Amino acid sequence: MKINFFSNVYISLLLIALPQMVFSQSADFTIQDVKFESQGITLAGSVLQPKKPFAAVVIVHGSDPVKREMEFAKRLAKEGIAVFTYDKRGVGESGGVYVGPSVGTNNIDTANLTLLAHDANAAVKTFRTYLKDKKTPIGLVGFSQAGWIIPMAASKNPQIEFMVLFSGPTITTLEQLRFQFYTNGNNSFWENHTEADAIEHTKNDPDRYQFAATDPKTYLSTLSIPGLWLFGEKDIQIPVKLCIEQLNTLKAQGKPFEYISFSKLGHNTSSSNDIAPVDTAVQWILQKALNKKYKSSK
Repeated sequence: MKINFFSNVYISLLLIALPQMVFSQSADFTIQDVKFESQGITLAGSVLQPKKPFAAVVIVHGSDPVKREMEFAKRLAKEGIAVFTYDKRGVGESGGVYVGPSVGTNNIDTANLTLLAHDANAAVKTFRTYLKDKKTPIGLVGFSQAGWIIPMAASKNPQIEFMVLFSGPTITTLEQLRFQFYTNGNNSFWENHTEADAIEHTKNDPDRYQFAATDPKTYLSTLSIPGLWLFGEKDIQIPVKLCIEQLNTLKAQGKPFEYISFSKLGHNTSSSNDIAPVDTAVQWILQKALNKKYKSSK
């Protein structure tokens, strides 16, 4: 694991400084089913609220037809983080139409990503009304495809104060497809290919689909909120090294973006047997909440 944003010593000090924030939370949180409107349709989800939330997050889906992420949400709620998780549009109890590869449609054109960003922002607006303490910092946490959706949503919503992205691409949608077609689902891909080779193909392979590319850097360049990316170096869905290069360029411009890469993990950094990515995200969110509380009290 390569840590970019704080040392192991700092993590230890943080745990000592925040014993109640990190360890006093139990499974004592409420779950409330909620419906809300977005772009003319009704979406359904659940609000998980600890007795004393230190931060709040809305979960943004990956590309699959996913219902609300209850197990992941409960993991966060146990640590004192309020969560709003909802069924993706066209899935579960949510209205609308799901657009994605499982039904033979392109789910990463700009129109669909923009629609999903609207859904995320509608969820933030709704969630804010359920939080007892209106000063609770609220952010977006998402997976994979959310790497395009979250920057899009955050660029249009000043209520969003931070973002956490598990295996979120910082490259364009067309570049991601080039890489995915090149790896072709081969789990042994990195045994026979170099990073330089992968980057070359990602930048220059001919496109199999013709549509306007979405570039998350267009939105990231407008943001000043902190962001954390968690990558698995064995990923065959996105070229991690190239994504990190893009982040380093943004960091050099003064953007408060951080990342960690896990050498043994692949694309599923949030759902692997290794709990380190989720634990790291939790500590990072709590740290940001503590920093905000400290600044507001001065």
